[in-house]
Amino acid sequence: MEIIHLRERADLEGKMAEWFHSKWKIPAEAYLESMEECRKKKDAVPQWYAVMEGSTIVGGAGVIENDFHDRKDLRPNVCALYVEEEFRNQGIAGKLLAHVCSDMEHFGIPVLYLITDHTSFYERYGWEFYCMVHEDGAETPVRMYRHRQAFDSSSR
Repeated sequence: MEIIHLRERADLEGKMAEWFHSKWKIPAEAYLESMEECRKKKDAVPQWYAVMEGSTIVGGAGVIENDFHDRKDLRPNVCALYVEEEFRNQGIAGKLLAHVCSDMEHFGIPVLYLITDHTSFYERYGWEFYCMVHEDGAETPVRMYRHRQAFDSSSR
């Protein structure tokens, strides 16, 4: 298996946009727009990643400024993490999360956030519960996690 940076593989944009759409029901055009921005601007955010087994997409994730929640100050956000069911329980999500965090650190971003309904999954990979946030248009709060690559003494 190989983790691909979509910023380096424009040929996979359409395939990945459709794949993410099939998992999260966000329009493929929204993914495509973000992926094109990633490739053209060459900034840290947005970024998109694919886990490939040959030519088959087995997983993916992105990094965007805000994953549609009310805490706009908590950014950037890992989003759309997904591993195909038949490839789960093999450590792929953990490897992908570590890769994303490392890639963001190379861009000078040591702190990442994500929102989730999971209550113990992300802790296994060094993420810590941070606070509850409200997704845009939702009444019930959702869990926000934080991952810090480097700790300074003032943030402990």
